[in-house]
Amino acid sequence: MVLDLGVLWEKGVAIANMGESGHAQVVPISVFVAVLCLCLVIGHLLEENRWVNESITAILIGCLTGTIILLISKGKNSHILRFDEELFFIYLLPPIIFNAGFQVKKKQFFQNFLTIMLFGVIGVFISTTIISLGSWWLLPKVGFAGLTARDYLAIGTIFSSTDTVCTLQVLNQDETPLLYSLVFGEGVVNDATSVVLFNAIQKINVKRVGDWTHVLGSFLYLFFASTALGITTGLLTAYALKALYFGRHSTDREIALMTLMAYLSYTLAELAELSGILTVFFCGIVMSHYAWYNITEKSRITTRHIFATMSFISETFIFLYVGTDVFDMQKWKMTKLSFRTLVAIYATIIFLILIARAAFVFPLSILSNLMNREKEITGKRSSITFKKQVIVWWAGLMRGAVSIALAFKQFTYSGVTMDTINATMVTTTVIVVLFTTLVFGFLTKPLILYLVPHAPSREAKSPKEDLTLPMLSMDESTATNLSRAKDSLTMLLERPIHTIHSYWRKFDDAYMRPFFGGPTNHHRR
Repeated sequence: MVLDLGVLWEKGVAIANMGESGHAQVVPISVFVAVLCLCLVIGHLLEENRWVNESITAILIGCLTGTIILLISKGKNSHILRFDEELFFIYLLPPIIFNAGFQVKKKQFFQNFLTIMLFGVIGVFISTTIISLGSWWLLPKVGFAGLTARDYLAIGTIFSSTDTVCTLQVLNQDETPLLYSLVFGEGVVNDATSVVLFNAIQKINVKRVGDWTHVLGSFLYLFFASTALGITTGLLTAYALKALYFGRHSTDREIALMTLMAYLSYTLAELAELSGILTVFFCGIVMSHYAWYNITEKSRITTRHIFATMSFISETFIFLYVGTDVFDMQKWKMTKLSFRTLVAIYATIIFLILIARAAFVFPLSILSNLMNREKEITGKRSSITFKKQVIVWWAGLMRGAVSIALAFKQFTYSGVTMDTINATMVTTTVIVVLFTTLVFGFLTKPLILYLVPHAPSREAKSPKEDLTLPMLSMDESTATNLSRAKDSLTMLLERPIHTIHSYWRKFDDAYMRPFFGGPTNHHRR
């Protein structure tokens, strides 16, 4: 029975990998769906145990599945399906990023927008620089040479991409809103920045000095153009839903329109050679801010569950593959390096991740505290304390789906490589993701409970903007308007983010929401 199953499995995987249309494809696909169901069941049973989260569960089940398949195929294969990085960026990544934008708590996100952008954008540049230079200096010393300059830059972006799932499952959004907002916001912006920077690096000539300035210009263009496209698509969706109003019995049409417009924003960005990740993320934010209020109550509940389900399945797929890829004998045989050298490579990369993360979290946190004048004005604590800085640093040590996808895109062709150096880098990425998720993930809960014991939140809430940030009025006298303008300018200089956010909310309530849809001010989420 085992022998027959092994033969059937090998034939099914072989045909599926060659892209042929045959009934044997049903075997690996059916097994994969069954394993996904197993992840759902076990994840539900471990729901109350925050020591083991969905990522760790999927990896462990993937390892077990890979071991079983390896035994069935007599050591020839450990995969259910062959990974294709292009399919990942087309079908798996958009639901993850869109759901992140759709579910984000916008008030907290934009109140901490400057700090999030410091961590998610500037932090990625710092981390990429340190990891790239560190790997260029240290990897040859441990016996691993042959990488090109572009490869070292790619390594920097690959291992600068974070996965904050473990930390977010432990943090309580109501008890620690500042921490949750920083970790969540930085995680999403970090992934988007890493992919944009990775794509920019692929287009440069590393030997030409002028191309290095082109990287920065290209990055800024991709960042702002992609953001604008996402916002535009989201606004068009909101207006269409409000103007056409499908009615109370058209839940399926409302959900279909939102889903298709989200994918349309991503595909348009990719066709225009922009960042689909940034586009679909901001499209999700805008849809959540406007379009969500233009659909029926039934559609609102359904959309949240559907988008969350699509995101969960996509993330689980990646971590399952990581688990099975650990036992890919073909890649291990291709490395042709000693066990000692391989361990040295893994240790070097993990060491660089630790150092690179610390090199920007702590300095940028201090900079953020200096820029945030709210504590001195209101007398309430809103700064990032050292304990919170440690948690933010720890939250970004785990590596996940984006790192895997970028590594396969750089060092394989449709998941296959016959080069020793490329095979070593792919296995290194898999081991780093496995180690950081399991080891750092297991230690996340005790660390956070030790540093931030669960207690009622004492973090500052925003004061009422209408009392401190007056707007100009045509009905007031010139002297009164000048006084108001002076007060507003003072507040802008002392609390720029809070002031801009306040004025945006006034503009949003007065002009945007009446046109695109949304609740009144007292119904804000």
